[in-house]
Parts: sequence; structure tokens; C-alpha cells
Amino acid sequence: MAEFLESIMLVCFGLSWPMNLAKNIKAKSAKNMSLQFILLIIFGYIAGISAKLYDHRFNYVLVVYLLNLVVVSANVIVYFINRRYDKQAENANAEVCEKASGNQK
Repeated sequence: MAEFLESIMLVCFGLSWPMNLAKNIKAKSAKNMSLQFILLIIFGYIAGISAKLYDHRFNYVLVVYLLNLVVVSANVIVYFINRRYDKQAENANAEVCEKASGNQK
């Protein structure tokens, strides 16, 4: 019963991560993302997976942990992509400001 309840918790978390990933991809900005938070969640999933491996409990719960880890890890990749978008936008804004201030002189 404990593993069943654990898997329900993991499925609920697991359903929220793809939604978060889609939102982050669509936003094209890392401004509302926290790399520390994502890495902490990844550490937690690795700890859960390690516990299953340590106890030699290879079951469906381990599969759910692994799936969640993959999706959360994808958020790390999107974070760095979005950070690059943010830097490009900042550079574009700086160029526009330079041109605008140059035209006023």
C-alpha cells in the first residue's frame, strides 16, 4: 500500500512537470525560473531512485521516479536556452537604446 501511495504522489508531481516545462518553453525567458529549485527537485528524485536501488525494489515506482527525473532535467536545459534568449533580448534592447540616444545628439 505504501508504494501505491508513493506512486500516486509521484504521478501528481509527474503531471505538473510537463505543464511547467511547456510553460517555460512558451515563455522563452528564464526570469521566472529558479535553477536552484529545479536542481533541488532533481536531487530529491535521485535520492528516491537511490533508495529504491539500495533496497533492490525494482518496481513501477522506480519507473515513475525515472520519468519525473527526465522531465525535470529537461527544465534545466530549457532554463539555459531561455537564459540565452534573455541575453539576446538585453543585447537587442541595448542596441536600440544606443541608436535612440545617438539620434538625439
